Amino acid sequence: MRIDILTVVPELLESPLSYSIVGRARKKGLAEIHVHNIRKHGLGPRATVDDYSYGGDAGMVMMVEPVEKMIEELKAERDYDEVIYMSPDGEILDQGISNELSLKENIIILCGHYKGIDHRIREHLVTREISVGDYVVSGGEIPAALLADSIVRLIPGVLTDETSALSDSFQDGLLSPPVYTRPADYKGWKVPEVLLSGNPKLIQAWQDEQALERTRRLRPGLLEKSESQGNK
Repeated sequence: MRIDILTVVPELLESPLSYSIVGRARKKGLAEIHVHNIRKHGLGPRATVDDYSYGGDAGMVMMVEPVEKMIEELKAERDYDEVIYMSPDGEILDQGISNELSLKENIIILCGHYKGIDHRIREHLVTREISVGDYVVSGGEIPAALLADSIVRLIPGVLTDETSALSDSFQDGLLSPPVYTRPADYKGWKVPEVLLSGNPKLIQAWQDEQALERTRRLRPGLLEKSESQGNK
């Protein structure tokens, strides 16, 4: 899989994409992630990528030309399944979206900055808009890193235990059950006996029960969403 991330602040993406699971996936050649500085196509001697907005609103807006040239340069080399813009207006990122995108071959992720991007980019170049939540951050770089991480970890071979991603929270519409490790008793804080029983059926039943209970208590909206989808 190949992910191309377009940004005006590439430095913000260096560390999140170079270490841990994503970094190892890149070293293994399981995922290609390329970060491109939109200023490569900036205008004039200062490689300008932003300008004042029409209408007099406060804040600078990313210009259409540098972004369009960057995207067209990449498209000339390969076909892309999606051109994604990280935006608070977009559909809220969830596990289903990450699962879907992990099956794609090539995607572009565009990071907005300043006040946003010229709307013509969204109208003519972007195929999908994704948000990481109902709040605003300084730019799309951190959301892009979150999206890339959520996708890459699902690629076969990335995780040491291939089944690990399948037991993550939200994969089945529920939160994950509690997890424990050694020692079994720490200062009187004990691991539930069922997990020490060695009985797979009892353990699975306990985990299912705990997942449902935690979801009902902590994120009841997930159950409502699952039930509404099941009724369609």
